[in-house]
This record gives sequence, structure tokens and C-alpha cells, in this order.
Amino acid sequence: MIDKTVHPASGENVEAVLRDELARGDAMAETVLPILRHLVAAEDSSVFSDEILARVRGMMADIAGGLLGALSEGRHEEHIAADVEQLASALTDNPALLTHVHALALEWHLTERMQTRLTIDPVVSPLLQALVASSDPAVQGLAMTFLAAQARWCQAQRRMMLPLRELPGDLFHTALLTMRAQAFRTPDMTDRAVQAEAALRQTYDEGASRMGLAARLMMGLGNEAQAALSVADGGVALFLTALSLRSGQARDDVVLSTHKAQIARLALALRAAGLEPSAVEGQFMALHPDVTLPPGFDRIGADFAASLLASGRYSR
Repeated sequence: MIDKTVHPASGENVEAVLRDELARGDAMAETVLPILRHLVAAEDSSVFSDEILARVRGMMADIAGGLLGALSEGRHEEHIAADVEQLASALTDNPALLTHVHALALEWHLTERMQTRLTIDPVVSPLLQALVASSDPAVQGLAMTFLAAQARWCQAQRRMMLPLRELPGDLFHTALLTMRAQAFRTPDMTDRAVQAEAALRQTYDEGASRMGLAARLMMGLGNEAQAALSVADGGVALFLTALSLRSGQARDDVVLSTHKAQIARLALALRAAGLEPSAVEGQFMALHPDVTLPPGFDRIGADFAASLLASGRYSR
């Protein structure tokens, strides 16, 4: 389906074409995590994107450093540095955390690509600019807070960093459990680990994270959030969040669907989110200008697209 060539598909077999393409994309997605885990740990990563791997490694190391910074107060920096690699390796062994960090690396790659090709500002999209100027104080305040969080995230991504506070709640919990497991191997670190974990939990606020703020902003807008389903208007971050919320998919899965091997999932997600077929084509022009939707796609309704999307093996 959906590539540079014109296929002889008709309206009657578009469902079969989409199912086949979705299955092919799901099969690819299932191989991503084990390959990524191996390459992140490997010395030679030349067969994979060096930039993506370096970013994943950098973010894992930054998470580990944040944990050890709380755990190791009073220890010499060289001791902390020596432990970062070990803890980062343990964090990498968690599939959900690795998937999330990989998705963030892909999101930043997409953000840079959209800035280069379509001059979409990584921080201030047209929609966010309008929300910051809103006459509603609540909307304006939340938009300004998200803008600041997005600016910090962009700066952190340029440095290949990910502050611990930016993790979703379940992954923040996972990171703390990994820290605890590593610390409990050393008897004199047990009490310190308990104290560090308690202190980190006390200061953590998922709703104040970049993705928490984006979700709150989109949900607060109600039907007006439909505007964010245009990547040129919403910007990459709000586009991905809005598509996640409106298609019923995990945000990390939505990020992966922007990859060219996942275009059937992206097309179905956009349709399930309520975009008309012509608007779906518009988003493909922005994200994948050399891709065409299959003949008969305009016959795929939003409810049927959601059902077809949910039938994929990779759906969560």
C-alpha cells in the first residue's frame, strides 16, 4: 500500500491492504526492542543509527546519574561516575523504560526533521502561541508552563539528557526500584537507598512533567484540541500527545508510528482520531511527502479505523 508507487488496490480490498501493512509494521515493531537493547549495550553500533543510540545511552546515563546523585551524597564524584555505567545498564534491561527512552529519541529526531523541512519551531508552535495569548487565565497559565517545559526538554535533548522528574509515573517507580535493587547489594547503602527513594518520591509530580502538562493542556481544550492533529499547527509534541489521546494509543506507540515502516498504523490512528481522509493526506504530506494512501482509504470510517487499529498485534 502506501508507498511511492501507485497500487492497483480498489475500494473493496483497502481493508486487506491496511491489515497486511499493519501486520508488517507490527512484526517490525516487535523486533525493535531486542535489537535496541543489544545495540545499546554493544561497543560496535555502526549498523544502527549512531545518533539515536548515542541519545538513548546519554538519557539512560543521565537517569542513572540523577538516581546516584540522590543516593550517594557525600561520596566522591569518581565513585559515583564508576557506578553510573552499572546502573544505566540495569535500567536498560527494563523493556518499558528502554522503549520510552527510544521513543523520546525518535521524537527529537522528528522534531529536528520538521524544523528543517517545514520550519516548525521545536518550542513555540502556532497553536501554542495562540494558547499563550488566550483570554482564559487557566489555559494561558498551563500553556506558558508547558512552553517552559518544552524549552527545557529541547535543551536537554541537545545535551542527550533526561531528568528523572520527566519520566512517567510507572517508569519513575521502575527507576527507583532498579536503584534500590542495586543499592541493596551493598549493606552500608541500604538505609541511604531508603532515604533517597523517599526524598525522590516526595518531590516527584507527574502532572508537572512535560508530557503530563501536554496531556492536561490537550484534555482541557476538549474538541478544540483537534487543531493539534495538524503537526504544522500543533508542533510535534502536542501533535503526538493529541493523537495518542484521540486514537486511544500509548504515546510511545504513536511516536513509533511516525516511522516510515509504521505508516499504516499512522494512517489508521489519524482516521480513528477523527480526521477526515483529506486531512489524513495532509498530515502525510507533512510527515511522509513521498507516501500515498491506498485507493479506497476514504471509505474507512473513524470507528472502523479504530477497530482495525486495535486488531494489530502491537496494540496496547
